[in-house]
Amino acid sequence: MPPTVGTNVLGRKVLYLPSFFTYAKYIVQVDGKIGLFRGLSPRLMSNALSTVTRGSMKKVFPPDEIEQVSNKDDMKTSLRKVVKETSYEMMMQCVSRMLAHPLHVISMRCMVQFVGREAKYSGVLSSIGKIFKEEGFLGFFVGLIPHLLGDVVFLWGCNLLAHFINAYLVDDSFSQALAIRSYTKFVMGIAVSMLTYPFLLVGDLMAVNNCGLQAGLPPYSPVFKSWIHCWKYLSMQGQLFRGSSLLFRRVSSGSSFALE
Repeated sequence: MPPTVGTNVLGRKVLYLPSFFTYAKYIVQVDGKIGLFRGLSPRLMSNALSTVTRGSMKKVFPPDEIEQVSNKDDMKTSLRKVVKETSYEMMMQCVSRMLAHPLHVISMRCMVQFVGREAKYSGVLSSIGKIFKEEGFLGFFVGLIPHLLGDVVFLWGCNLLAHFINAYLVDDSFSQALAIRSYTKFVMGIAVSMLTYPFLLVGDLMAVNNCGLQAGLPPYSPVFKSWIHCWKYLSMQGQLFRGSSLLFRRVSSGSSFALE
């Protein structure tokens, strides 16, 4: 499927690149089906560590005192419960994210090696040694801040929006009020995840930027001074939401901005 050029609602030219499925097909042609699973081992280990961390934290800091929000609560009381619950979720998410982030960095670097046909990062242990030797301890936490900010914004945005919608827009007299309330948080999660996608994108780009792999160096990518520098660059290029759709990928065409 070749690239096509279209125009968005602002009249700006947009370059539509092949979909995720087209890229997957290309990877299979080059690397075989095994190529689709680059970085899988550290990703699974990262998810497992995150799950174990959450379970351990629940034992050390049990959520027994966190009250469930009831429809009979007044607005002030129910909002207090939501804030308390969200604060607890945020604490667990931030700690698990920090502990699992080094494995996420390794996973990202294993995947982007496909661009330059490199084999710098192979096993988890050898990758840990390379990162520590070349970048020091902080090398394991590149891109952590935007990921943490995205997690915090997602949790608070999702929980507070769901709370206010259920409290102000869903009338108790409506026959399907309970059913609607049960799905509100799920729907808000999808909506807020779209808004927080740029944090995920910037964090992942910083994880591979200037790490010695071709995908993180010019001409494939500028060398960013910080995650804020990366955010500003993507914003100027209109690429903060690139890769957010499985059906197509788009990059603004005809844009050329100098890094400051």
